[in-house]
Amino acid sequence: MWIVLIGGLLGLGFVIDLVAKKRKINLDPEEGIKHTSESERVYVETHLHNTRQGNDTNGPTL
Repeated sequence: MWIVLIGGLLGLGFVIDLVAKKRKINLDPEEGIKHTSESERVYVETHLHNTRQGNDTNGPTL
């Protein structure tokens, strides 16, 4: 059962990649960062900081 699920997800990713290459869709993360708002950047950085702290201390800090 798990092998079918993992194989299906890999196959779906392969198909999506082929479609993106065929349509010449640019998936550059740096370009996406340029178009985010300041509040979204702060939210993401805060979440990443809390996640890193949670991994270091065996639990999230709020």
